[in-house]
Amino acid sequence: MRKKTVRTMTLTALIALAAAAMLAGCGKSDKTAETGAEAESNKLYVYNWGEYIDEDVEAMFEEETGIDVVYDVFETNEEMFPIIEAGGVKYDVVCPSDYMIQRMIQNDMLAPLNFDNIPNVKEIGPEYMEMSKDFDPENKYSVPYCWGTVGILYNKQRLEELGVPAPTKWADLWDERLSGEILMQNSVRDAFMVALKSKGYSLNSTNEAELAEARDLLIAQKPLVQAYVIDQVRDKMINAEAAVGVIYSGEMLYIQEQAADLGLDYDLEYVIPEEGTNLWLDSWVIPANAENKENAEKWIDFMCRPDIAKRNFEYITYPTPNKGAFDLLDPELQENKAVFPDISSLKGSETFQYLGDEVETIYNDMWKEVKAAK
Repeated sequence: MRKKTVRTMTLTALIALAAAAMLAGCGKSDKTAETGAEAESNKLYVYNWGEYIDEDVEAMFEEETGIDVVYDVFETNEEMFPIIEAGGVKYDVVCPSDYMIQRMIQNDMLAPLNFDNIPNVKEIGPEYMEMSKDFDPENKYSVPYCWGTVGILYNKQRLEELGVPAPTKWADLWDERLSGEILMQNSVRDAFMVALKSKGYSLNSTNEAELAEARDLLIAQKPLVQAYVIDQVRDKMINAEAAVGVIYSGEMLYIQEQAADLGLDYDLEYVIPEEGTNLWLDSWVIPANAENKENAEKWIDFMCRPDIAKRNFEYITYPTPNKGAFDLLDPELQENKAVFPDISSLKGSETFQYLGDEVETIYNDMWKEVKAAK
């Protein structure tokens, strides 16, 4: 996947930058301040995941609108949240995940969208707007950008060598024959999702007994796990370093293309376990303190344009919720069920919810116990 050159900034650096800007502004004449305000109105401050936009789209937006884009990236929702909460730098448009959008709504951190300025929202499939209601009940604050599932990627030939059948459920990741062959996500919610779903529980469980059961399952599984990783699952599986790995569906198109290009003599296949999985959604939102809200709505509208959504899909390979863009894809891609599964068939699947600080603490403390176990 191509890498876009972007600026990343820590919370401390962002706050320092904002403070410096405030100090620099002291003592300016009204005329100078007015000129600065006019210049600022031509800006758009975007905060997004790394490698999550086609490298040419930003320039296309600037050329078409005359708006200058300042583009920063974050690596996790948990890194993004305190930066937006602190308000040291006032971003105009951000792309968090489902449960974090719910948390931001609960903390009055988001501005309602003016959909009159986002006519291309009509291109978003109704099923994705319905998914959004799990965290944005009135579809008031967010517009879907990318979506996907979490499943199991497996090396068919390696499993045959081990005498292990192809996985069909999360519980298969506790097969002792897979010792040293399992890659798990190094993420508290994703790891607990696997364990909770394997027991038939909700991935949003707040029941402490169920969470303890999931913790104990993860501890019991740990001797079988080769590594807890995130981005490395893709490359480790391509390099035949493990037999199975928990992975995001958006990686599948890249994996399939790499397998073809490299002429691998083994098959890498993806399955959504029968117990159900996480249906995730990343969406555009506008922080409540955004200073260029109309510019942000122009950005969201631009991202919803089918030709732009298609470009972004082809760059990042994560499924697009944009029906207009989907219709522009080759039939081979449209029919790729690893990338575009039928949502209605994903029984037992759920979207992550923000569970509150108290429950999040329980999850985090139990995850520490899993990681500390020998």
